[in-house]
Amino acid sequence: MPSVSTPVPLGSARPARRWRLVLLLAVLLAGSVLVGVGGADAQPTDAPRSEDTVAAAERQLLRDGVGLYPRAVRLEHNGDANGRVVAGVVSFVGNGDGIGAIYESTDDGATFAEVGQVADPDAAGGQGLCCATLFELPRQVGDMRAGTLLWAASVGADEPDRRMSLRIWRSDDLGRTWSHLSACATAPDAKGLWEPEFSVAADGALVCHYADETDPAHSQKLMHARSADGVTWTDHSPTVASTLASDRPGMPVVRQLPNGTYFMSFEICAPDGQFACVTHYRTSADGWDWGDPAHLGFQPETADGKYFKHAPTITWKADPDSPNGARLFLIGQILFNADGSVAAENGAAVLTNSQGGSGPWELIPSPVAVNAPSNNYCPNYSSTLLPTGDGNALFGIATDYENDVCKPFYGTSAP
Repeated sequence: MPSVSTPVPLGSARPARRWRLVLLLAVLLAGSVLVGVGGADAQPTDAPRSEDTVAAAERQLLRDGVGLYPRAVRLEHNGDANGRVVAGVVSFVGNGDGIGAIYESTDDGATFAEVGQVADPDAAGGQGLCCATLFELPRQVGDMRAGTLLWAASVGADEPDRRMSLRIWRSDDLGRTWSHLSACATAPDAKGLWEPEFSVAADGALVCHYADETDPAHSQKLMHARSADGVTWTDHSPTVASTLASDRPGMPVVRQLPNGTYFMSFEICAPDGQFACVTHYRTSADGWDWGDPAHLGFQPETADGKYFKHAPTITWKADPDSPNGARLFLIGQILFNADGSVAAENGAAVLTNSQGGSGPWELIPSPVAVNAPSNNYCPNYSSTLLPTGDGNALFGIATDYENDVCKPFYGTSAP
């Protein structure tokens, strides 16, 4: 059976891993063995997979097949449906058709049922689909009511003369059906546009955040654009753009905290070094002005120097003792010690902080255990977190290999 093992350098490897993944999904779906793309953080390919060492009771399978870039939202603006958890993963069906598989839980993440699919024709037939996001509008934007669901992804990475776009779809029925809305960005050349993310700024504009490779002056930078209706997008401008052309800020995730502050987590990859692809964060008072793009932000770490690298995401729960009213929870793919060695808690930990990100962060158990994740597009890659409905625990979805297929698993941490 065919396999692939292509070491690639950190930093420049980020988009390469994405499009290689899409190209290889036909092989994966056919049941062939897929050996992960590696890098400086990669573990030996004969290391035990998580299904050998993680008890089945600790996590449950969301989709029995490929499921990448998990995302989840708890509905807050849909009347009687409030409290339901809606989740999505990128998958592939048929002849390499990329889809967003949409799931719903009515019991606080204990069980899920698939309720819909986003089937973008521009992602069909192996054209490429990556890095999807899922968002519930907190207020009306244009003709879209509060509670409208938005889904967006990077489309077209595998076309011969690619012109990638970040295509947006909307659902007015809790994810059952979807209609195309717009694209918040389209590439002017064959370089990549990755990892769309939404927020609504203080002035009511819908904001699309993303990673952009198309500027010759930057290997990659973070961008954002705004829209008054979700259809017409303007003011495309940099959020984080390093003065070092080789740096690659990427994978933005944005949450608005109870006091109105906007908190963004992201990674900054570089060609090499201990802190290549380390997690950073920045904040904004209004959700649009993030300050000087050359400011690379701050690195979350514990008092003894533990930190995450690769694919961070964040969530929060209300905390009246916090200066911004929130306790933050951050997860990344790989947890490291201060000296650059892989931490013993790798694959089983979340960082948390109640000071708006300032000061030391603390380690707590992750809701989904992944055994020894390494620099590979599957294990614990861009995991998602939500507080449970009562706020006493964390729900999460993480990807991991099972029988050489990258599948999504979900679980809830102990209170």
